[in-house]
Amino acid sequence: MAEAANQKREEHFDVLNRTGEKTGLTKPRSLVHRDGDYHRAVHVWIFAENTQELLLQRRADGKDSWPGLWDISSAGHISAGDSSLVTARRELYEELGVTLPKDAFEFLFIFLQECVTNNGTFINNEFNDVYLVTTLDPIPLEAFTFQDSEVSAVKYISWKEYKNLLAKEDPDYVPYDVTGRYSQLFDILSERYKENAEARSFSIQNQLDRFVPIRLDAELNELTEVDRKALSLLIKAAMVIDEIFYLQVWNSNPILRDWLKERSELSNLDKLKWMYYSINTSPCSALDEDKAFLTTADSAVKLCEKCTKPVSGWKGLEYRAAFPMAKPPGANFYPPDMDKNEFEVWKNSLKDDQRDSATGFLNVIRRHSESDVGASSFSSACYSIDTVAKSIPDLNMLPFSQAYKPFLAKASELLHNAGDLTDSPSLKRLLNGKADAFLSNDYYDSDIAWMELDSKLDVTIGPYETYEDALFGY
Repeated sequence: MAEAANQKREEHFDVLNRTGEKTGLTKPRSLVHRDGDYHRAVHVWIFAENTQELLLQRRADGKDSWPGLWDISSAGHISAGDSSLVTARRELYEELGVTLPKDAFEFLFIFLQECVTNNGTFINNEFNDVYLVTTLDPIPLEAFTFQDSEVSAVKYISWKEYKNLLAKEDPDYVPYDVTGRYSQLFDILSERYKENAEARSFSIQNQLDRFVPIRLDAELNELTEVDRKALSLLIKAAMVIDEIFYLQVWNSNPILRDWLKERSELSNLDKLKWMYYSINTSPCSALDEDKAFLTTADSAVKLCEKCTKPVSGWKGLEYRAAFPMAKPPGANFYPPDMDKNEFEVWKNSLKDDQRDSATGFLNVIRRHSESDVGASSFSSACYSIDTVAKSIPDLNMLPFSQAYKPFLAKASELLHNAGDLTDSPSLKRLLNGKADAFLSNDYYDSDIAWMELDSKLDVTIGPYETYEDALFGY
C-alpha cells in the first residue's frame, strides 16, 4: 500500500514508443528510468547574442543523474498530460526564477538521448525538445533565483568554448555528442551569426527578382456615388482583416512586420528583408517551399522588465521575439507543439456537434495551460497549469469572434457603416449580416445573403480560406 501511495504522489510521464509517439500509458518517474521507457523532456538554452555566450547551470549535488556537473540552462521532464512549451516555460521559472512569454522560446529540434548511468540503475531514453531563448546581453547573475534541489550555480560561457569542452569530454560537464545530432545547436549559432551582409543581400535580391510588379486598375464608373463611399469603407475593413491574417500565420508576425518596416532604411540588406517579407507576409519564402529567409536573429527586440528579480541599474531582460526555423504546418490555428495524434485523440473525446466545430473554419485551437500570463502572475499560475493539464484535456476551441474580437469589432463597425451608405438592398443585407456574423460567429445568414447578392459591388470577407493550415486544412 505504501509503495502504491508513493507512486501516486510521484511525477508521472507519458510512455512513448521508439518513434516518440504516445502509447497511452503513464508511469512514475522512478519506474520509467528503471525500465528504460521512452519519454519526453525539454532543453532550454539561454543565449546572449552580443557576447555569443550560452548560460550553463551547475546541477545540484543531490541530483540522481550527473550531480554537480555543468549542463543546459534549464531542462526538465514533460509530465503526463503536459505540453512541451508550457513545460519549457515552467522549468525556466522553477529552476532559475526567469519568467518569459511564449514568444521568447524558439523550437530548434528534437534530440533523442539514450544512455545508462549510476552503474546501470538509471536508464534514460529521452526525446528532448530543444528550445533557444535569445537575449541581447547576458542576464546579470544576481537576477537568478535558484531552485536549490536542482541548481547550485550558473555561468556564461562562449558557445565555441563550450563545444570544445564537450568534444574533449571534460569531466566537469554533462556529456553531449557534438559530432552527432546535438551538433545542430552549434551549427545553428555558427550559421546564424556569420557576418556576410553582401551574400545575404545577393540571395534575397535573387528571390525578389522572380517577382514582377503588376498594376491592377478597377473600373468604378458603373458604381453609384454612395457605393463608392461604401467601397472605401470596405477597403478599410479588409485592411483590418489583414491584421488577423498576419496573426494566423504566426503569433508574433505583426511584431516582426513592424520591426522590419521601421528598420528598412538602415541598410540595403534591411530594405531587401522588408521588401521580401512584404511579399510573403511571413519570414518564409512561399516560392521556396516555405524555407525561412530570416532567422530569430533578424527579429524584433522586446523588453521584459519583470522577468527576473530586480537588479539595481538593470532595466530588464531584452530578448528576440522568436519564430520557428521551419514554418509550422498548423500556422497559428493550433498550439505550436500540438501534433496530429494529440488533436485526433482530443477530437474523438468530443460530442458530435463539438467535433464539427473543432474541424470547422470558425474556431482556433488553443491550450488551457498556455494562457500567456505575465511575469508578475506566472508563479501563481504554475499550480493551475499543473492541475488543468492533468484533470481535463488540454486542448480547447476558441471561436474566431473571441480570438480576434478587437479586430472583428472594428471591421464590423466599418461594414455596418458601409451597409448604411449603399442604396442596394441586397448589398445592404450582406454587409449588415456579415458585420453581425463577425461578432456572433454565425455566418449562415450572411452566406445566404452573399449567394443572393444583386449588386455591382461585391465583397468576400471572412473566415473562408485555410491555405495557411497545412496540418489539416480546417
